[in-house]
Amino acid sequence: MRSYNLFQLKAVEGLCCAVPEASIVPPFIGAGRWTFGGKLDGDSRQPLDFDDRAADTAVRFNGFYLFQTMDRRFIA
Repeated sequence: MRSYNLFQLKAVEGLCCAVPEASIVPPFIGAGRWTFGGKLDGDSRQPLDFDDRAADTAVRFNGFYLFQTMDRRFIA
């Protein structure tokens, strides 16, 4: 699994953005609307709704992976 920085949107419960650790954080993450939610890597438990294959595809095209989670550990 690739390592990601995880960001959570404050206004929408459970909406997350995973950005590869080696990538630039997208500009929409700024302006105080998102909060840093930690790191996801092979050593940490990922959200139950996180799909590795979908993340790889999304990162290839967009540079980030947006997903909704119901996993209480990752809801801001």
